[in-house]
Amino acid sequence: MNEVVEVQGARFNVRFDGPVDAPVLMLSNSLGTNLAMWEPQLEALTAHYRVLRYDSRGHGASAVTPGPYTIEQLARDVVGLLDALRVERVHFCGLSMGGMVGMWLGARAPERIDRLILCNTTPKIASPETYNTRIEKVRRDGLASVADAVLERWLSAPFRARDPASLARLRAMLVATSDEGYVASCAAVRDMDQWALLDAIRRPTLVIAGMHDLPTPPADGRRMTQAIANARYVELDAAHISNIEAAPAFTAAVIEFLASGGASAMEDHERHDNGMKVRRAVLGDTHVDRTVARRNDFNGEFQELITRYAWGEIWTRPGLPRHTRSLITIAMMVALNRADEFKLHVRAAFNNGVTRDEIKEVLMQAAIYCGVPAANTAFHLAEEVFAQMEPAPR
Repeated sequence: MNEVVEVQGARFNVRFDGPVDAPVLMLSNSLGTNLAMWEPQLEALTAHYRVLRYDSRGHGASAVTPGPYTIEQLARDVVGLLDALRVERVHFCGLSMGGMVGMWLGARAPERIDRLILCNTTPKIASPETYNTRIEKVRRDGLASVADAVLERWLSAPFRARDPASLARLRAMLVATSDEGYVASCAAVRDMDQWALLDAIRRPTLVIAGMHDLPTPPADGRRMTQAIANARYVELDAAHISNIEAAPAFTAAVIEFLASGGASAMEDHERHDNGMKVRRAVLGDTHVDRTVARRNDFNGEFQELITRYAWGEIWTRPGLPRHTRSLITIAMMVALNRADEFKLHVRAAFNNGVTRDEIKEVLMQAAIYCGVPAANTAFHLAEEVFAQMEPAPR
């Protein structure tokens, strides 16, 4: 349920979802959107976290106060909200303007941040004149006059064509934003330069970029990752609003990063626990229970090795979504002629959202690079798996 919280003389629209006793994950919206932008992630995230969303100042149902705003002001809003809600520390995930707020928090209020996720963002916009032009046009003609141009930068052309419903929802969100609040926030983005702050961020950090992102290009994301100590980097096949355009991969990257503890080093028990969760999610409880039941003095250490390192160290890495890891693994099993493992991972791939057509394309690719006989065998083995699966996979 939404509630209203007053901070720095302004009223903010906030919402909690998920178990009351779970760790809090705070989500911060981009310029021109509101807390509804995170709907594609909500079901998956609330299975693990108490999700705290809010409308940024000047957006959604939060107050529109006189501008111009600054990123520091918007970040202090977050600190004030946490104080008012009596939340000591959160995982923080912000996209675009929300990520800019996250950088300030990571550097200037690290005691409030557990793990930090900076998505489709940059410490300094490359072309402030773009924002000057947009500010003047919105002041003169309103947000609807720039909506189509903004959406072209937010979402790639192929995605806009294949998902008009998401495009329409984003457009409605954008044009519903207060003109005054949008202009004031544009000024905050335009005037920001936080490159010097990155060296002060010591919280475990994940940087997510979109390979087709024009406003905050992946080159900036890679540079940020180098500037932040021990940061991780994920690049998605998406434009600017990657949590919508590449929703499954985005959600998986966030969950895997948070589940891994956000640090590059883990204790063996953490690796094992995380690995067992992922192993069950990918291979299924039936297969894992059967394997565990066969454990003995001879193979026990080998099973621990697989769980800790194959599943707890590699499959939990946020650099690739599980969907991609499944396709890569299938291709490698073809190349190595490992029939049993091939069939295991074909079956498991459907748990990671892989389709029959995608498996077919991998095998066609393998026919060229691994050889026709290897691919021929793989097609027969895959069809055996498909025939055993009920209901039929997609």
